[in-house]
Amino acid sequence: MLFAPFLFIYVLICVALLAGLFILIELEVISYAFLVLGLSPRAAILALFASLIGSYINIPLYAVPSDAIPTATTVNNFGVLYQIPMQYAGSSTTVAINVGGALIPLFICAYALFRWPSALLPSVLGTALVAYVAHQFAYPVEGLGIALPLFIPPLTAAIVAVLIGKAMGARDSLHVIAYVSGVLGTLIGADLTNLNRIAELRTPVASIGGMGTFDGVFLTGIVAVLLAGAGRRRAVEPYEEVVISRE
Repeated sequence: MLFAPFLFIYVLICVALLAGLFILIELEVISYAFLVLGLSPRAAILALFASLIGSYINIPLYAVPSDAIPTATTVNNFGVLYQIPMQYAGSSTTVAINVGGALIPLFICAYALFRWPSALLPSVLGTALVAYVAHQFAYPVEGLGIALPLFIPPLTAAIVAVLIGKAMGARDSLHVIAYVSGVLGTLIGADLTNLNRIAELRTPVASIGGMGTFDGVFLTGIVAVLLAGAGRRRAVEPYEEVVISRE
């Protein structure tokens, strides 16, 4: 199933953000934030571009009988216009999983945990906390699906990563905790725990990691890693200075 998670103008904005990130990487301003996940900066940008392109692709899982589909073709949610995929409208709602907002981020989570196994337990705890917060802020939007304020996942994930990382002595893996907690917490807390409400949404397609939550997951890949990575860098640099002074 192919359709945009939001109007084309917002896709252009996302592309502009990625272009800005690429320029900063070329200037070596934020290269560190991506290297901590085990990805080269350019590989990270490619992953983010793949997420953006993959946001158009939804893999159908099953159908749920639902009420009449609304006649409106767009939904305004916090000033962002989302395009309702009316071409898939029928007597039921198709539950799907979004490639760019779920599958690709899940793959990156698995890769990061493979490289940083010490982050597994803290990430599980962080995911539970972010999922709880995401569930509290998630709300149904008729015609759209389950929506979530876009800055809730990344900011919550960064705060949780710092608190849990320090408490469990995992300061060297704050970046992984932030990313995994933000992605999994959003998908579980906003989408999976609200699957029982799909029939009430009157939407042609309810996409896990798609419309309503894709922007939160996408920003988590940028903001959470940058915040946690910056915090880890501040923690490392003073130590490096002390070592140099002793030499």
